[in-house]
Amino acid sequence: MKEEFYKYIQQLQDTITSKLESIDGAVKFQEDLWDRPEGGGGRTRVIENGNVFEKGGVNISAVHGKLPDTMQKMFGVAEADFFACGLSLVIHPKNPFVPTVHANWRYFEMYDENGTIINQWFGGGQDLTPYYLFEEDAKHFHATCKQACDAHNPEFYPTYKKRCDEYFWNAHRNEARGIGGLFFDYCKASDEMNMQQWYNFVTTVGDSFLEAYTPIVERRKDIVYTEEHRNWQEIRRGRYVEFNLVHDKGTLFGLKTNGRIESILMSLPPHVQWVYNHQPEKDSPEALLLEVLANPKEWV
Repeated sequence: MKEEFYKYIQQLQDTITSKLESIDGAVKFQEDLWDRPEGGGGRTRVIENGNVFEKGGVNISAVHGKLPDTMQKMFGVAEADFFACGLSLVIHPKNPFVPTVHANWRYFEMYDENGTIINQWFGGGQDLTPYYLFEEDAKHFHATCKQACDAHNPEFYPTYKKRCDEYFWNAHRNEARGIGGLFFDYCKASDEMNMQQWYNFVTTVGDSFLEAYTPIVERRKDIVYTEEHRNWQEIRRGRYVEFNLVHDKGTLFGLKTNGRIESILMSLPPHVQWVYNHQPEKDSPEALLLEVLANPKEWV
């Protein structure tokens, strides 16, 4: 299973980076191959200062070794070997009317002292973080997510949409990071779904990513914006940074397994503001966004 999934994310990385480069038209992804001393490594691809994309990364990794003490406690296991691989991406567009997007798809195994698999699961999802809310875009993104889920189980979309709203919640701000999408984790074999069926589901979601996101980019990338729009974008990016550094489990896992810092923190935007007690004007587009972030809604 791990070889099959790692081959899939290698191909998916190529597909996604090629499409995003064609949309940007000015810059290419810079590739960086790296090794992890404890075992494994990855292929980081970063795009910066383009016509459309200000900063973004589409990274794959496959790491293995002894599970660190902190992760043993998190998983409630004794000393064990592990293997983890996945693709993680974050794209921060330049135009404030184009939303930031995040996605990842991952696979994890743990082994006993004889090398026998004692646990394995899939996880992942994709979510959208707009700075200005277009209902058409929100509905398109969620409809694409739903279509991918419905191909496997009609209960998946409402379940994983709700989990996404719950997970990407900036509790210290009492607001969502964005308008959600899908979030699923610990997808293990059961009477209802074997591991091959989970693989089929996760890869269907991965294959849906470009259709979910790129039509939105194409619609919004040429909208004229002002310095005020840009300031709002950078203030909201501050909330994105707060979530990633305070709450995100993926960031925590990478830091505590001696992951590659540059790849882990590639999710952070290049230009951010923290303005003291900033409040948007009542009934403004900015205030409308905050209302939705405080009260996640159903889009499809």
